[in-house]
Amino acid sequence: MLLSNGNDVRSRQSWRVRVKMAEYLASIFGTEKDKVNCSFYFKIGACRHGDRCSRLHNKPTFSQTIVLLNLYRNPQNTAQTADGSHCHVSDVEVQEHYDNFFEEVFTELQEKYGEIEEMNVCDNLGDHLVGNVYVKFRREEDAERAVAELNNRWFNGQAVHAELSPVTDFRESCCRQYEMGECTRGGFCNFMHLRPISRNLRRQLYGRGPRRRSPPRSHTGDRPRERNRRRSPDHRHGRF
Repeated sequence: MLLSNGNDVRSRQSWRVRVKMAEYLASIFGTEKDKVNCSFYFKIGACRHGDRCSRLHNKPTFSQTIVLLNLYRNPQNTAQTADGSHCHVSDVEVQEHYDNFFEEVFTELQEKYGEIEEMNVCDNLGDHLVGNVYVKFRREEDAERAVAELNNRWFNGQAVHAELSPVTDFRESCCRQYEMGECTRGGFCNFMHLRPISRNLRRQLYGRGPRRRSPPRSHTGDRPRERNRRRSPDHRHGRF
């Protein structure tokens, strides 16, 4: 009987140790203290080491957020003349180009897959972040369907690579120094440098109060746009 009681005590002690260890591992998961899982992938959904990373990249099986890898191309980084020299593109032209891209992608995805809570585009230069488009849907089912279908699509002449992302809180993913104009790492910073859209477009897409689905397209395939926004042939983007 005493032997049985001793075993019970040791069993309870062992159970408490396992519980404490599980609680500790859960508390450090995805942080710098976690020596098993990559904290950068957990926070940003990308890692500069890629498959060579010494820590695990735990890709989610369900999430509200998807990432479209390297989808946005900043014309200031890619514009060239016929002889291969760099072509100057003004900041105004870049913003117009970006707003058109953002509206195209946002509206297309919301019409096809469901309500979008948030969409962000990286303006970083590192290969693992450059041009990444993060889309957070209201429902996980919409995100799952979007990934399944978008991986069979092309956009603006390039194949779309979509996957579920662990990122749900972009405040943890963003470079705070960049937001304050103080980041010294420039475009190769390992935290997100999110490019903002114009205020008018933000009001148009997000507005105030409950957001509604975009109106159905007309028989010509064109969508209503703000009258004061120009859309030149050079700034047209491919549809999904």
